[in-house]
Amino acid sequence: MADYIEGKRPVIEAFRTGVPMRRILIGDFVKRDGMIEDIMRKAKRYKVPVEMVPRKALEDRSVRGSHQGVMAEAKPFAYVGIGEVIDAATQSAEQREGAALVVLLDHITDAGNLGALARSAEAVGASGLVIPNKRSARVDAATYKSSAGAISHMPVAQVSNLVQAISRLQEAGFWVVAATEHASDVLWDVNMKGKIALVMGNEHEGVSRLVLENCDLFGKLPMAGEVASLNVAQAATACMYEWLRQNAGSWLSGGQSSC
Repeated sequence: MADYIEGKRPVIEAFRTGVPMRRILIGDFVKRDGMIEDIMRKAKRYKVPVEMVPRKALEDRSVRGSHQGVMAEAKPFAYVGIGEVIDAATQSAEQREGAALVVLLDHITDAGNLGALARSAEAVGASGLVIPNKRSARVDAATYKSSAGAISHMPVAQVSNLVQAISRLQEAGFWVVAATEHASDVLWDVNMKGKIALVMGNEHEGVSRLVLENCDLFGKLPMAGEVASLNVAQAATACMYEWLRQNAGSWLSGGQSSC
């Protein structure tokens, strides 16, 4: 099923965040205002075909009914296989004193959270994300927006079975660390040096029992406030930076800080 972006501002935003587009649909009834002209210029710059279509063509494709006479059809995201993520991580470990990070998402359902996770993963130098191909968020326009375009630089593997993916990573020399509030150790006390596969759980239920049973290590984030929980993207960011802190070495000296 094609992913359509509806409305003038959302289409302009999609260009800004690097959403790959197949074509732009503009209603033949739409008046050429400044935003339409901007969309036309961007489409020409990025060599995205523009088609003038009747109102019915937009209405038939619209889900929210907010197209404003403009829709963009996004290209399907190019997922990779788990083997490609492992290969990228192996190469990373060779260049980074044995350090590599892969992040597995156990049925994260919000595309915005997926994008925020991808943004943090790219920032710490993770080698890829692994997500299930069912009952899970997929990469769409919302993902590009919340990742600030970082998803374009982050390999994402879709797998039919997370437990099998964990087994593949373990065979490749990874220690699999589950972030779970039920852990007895705080993450700071968990050895995250070297090749690590970090597992983050669903927004509501956390890491599933079957996945937990196949992990090697478990850690939780310490909480000092009154609200004893974080958004999964925030929690994942803290966990990823703990991996980065524990593996800081000469390979990190050339990195850039946003602080």
